[in-house]
Amino acid sequence: MSAQDVAVPARPAYRDANVLRWLTAYTASVAGDVVFFLALSWAATRAGGPSQVGLVVAAGAVPRAVLMLGGGVVADRFGPRRVAVLSDGVRCVVILLAAAALALAPAHLWLLALVALIFGVVDAVAMPAVGALPPRITTADQLARVQGMRGLSIRLSNAVGPLVAGAVLVAGGAEGAFAVAGVLFAVSLATLLTVRVTPVAGPSQRDSARGELRDGLRYVRRHRLLAPLVVVIGLSEMCFSGPVATGLVLLADERGWGAVGMGWVASAFSVGATASALLLTVAPRVPRAGAAMAAALLVTAAGAVGLGQAPSLTVAVAFGALIGLTSGFATTLTGALVQTATDPRYLGRVTSVTTLCTLGLAPVLFPAVGITVELWGAATFFAGCGAICLLAAALGLAVPALRRAELPEFKAA
Repeated sequence: MSAQDVAVPARPAYRDANVLRWLTAYTASVAGDVVFFLALSWAATRAGGPSQVGLVVAAGAVPRAVLMLGGGVVADRFGPRRVAVLSDGVRCVVILLAAAALALAPAHLWLLALVALIFGVVDAVAMPAVGALPPRITTADQLARVQGMRGLSIRLSNAVGPLVAGAVLVAGGAEGAFAVAGVLFAVSLATLLTVRVTPVAGPSQRDSARGELRDGLRYVRRHRLLAPLVVVIGLSEMCFSGPVATGLVLLADERGWGAVGMGWVASAFSVGATASALLLTVAPRVPRAGAAMAAALLVTAAGAVGLGQAPSLTVAVAFGALIGLTSGFATTLTGALVQTATDPRYLGRVTSVTTLCTLGLAPVLFPAVGITVELWGAATFFAGCGAICLLAAALGLAVPALRRAELPEFKAA
């Protein structure tokens, strides 16, 4: 067994140096993604105008969605840390080459689309690998805490990344921002190489990639907890992974709150989500995790309806904070339940299914947002989001395996 393949001692995740190294790598990688995406959109706007930005972004989004399930097979076959390391390496090299190309010549849409395409393919492999890593770096009783820490990392990256991107774009243009993103990916790569992982015994005989994919889908379908949990994840996150942000813009415009009011509600949402992530990071255990998840989704559903009916900006800000708190709580619990319930040999494929549900279902609602608000008003759209979330909560309460699901209790070393 190598130095990289050792068991993780039982200790709180926030005091585990191995987990903290992984968290550092993850934060750098997410921040690099944020800077890259903003720089890509900026460069595409300058090269072809606003109408071309969507085409460039789609060049990355389409292969990511199409190849996501195959990425889960890759993560399980070759190991999540190895795949994550390779993904960071490819992104680092590609983005630095793109920065050099932009420094030598004006940006061309074909170059930006090519970079977006490569990143989309890499993301399809990297996302399942990232989701499969936590059970390899800590014990099962710490997975809820790790998910909370991951949520804090995402909030930090989403807060700091745009500030860094904006400053670098002003000072050094798109090539400078691409270079900064490359450095962040390099930091992630270097740190990830120091993370210890626990090995998982694979099958004695490997099937074909297609056979392994079928085996993974069969595993999810037949699992009494994972099958309904995947549906709950898809329903609960399809609104809150993107469409609600668009709906919030339209709600603020409809009520006359303006951009400042929209910013206050969005910030309140982020504060609530950060609070839930911090709470789950330090909490020793969440009793009756399945029931707690369903309860959080019920409150989220009520909060979504309340936000659409808010008579003033102050009330909307309060509902925004409530939704951030409860939806963040539910998301962290569902992630921890997936990771504790799944056989580690299948975790990459299971993560690819849950990620595809989130990324695949959310875009379906984007066209519906504008149409719904235009025809019936923003309150109707948020009521629809509440109804979808209510359906997820009802499923969580109706299925005994979900309602009674528990997370392992932490036992100190």
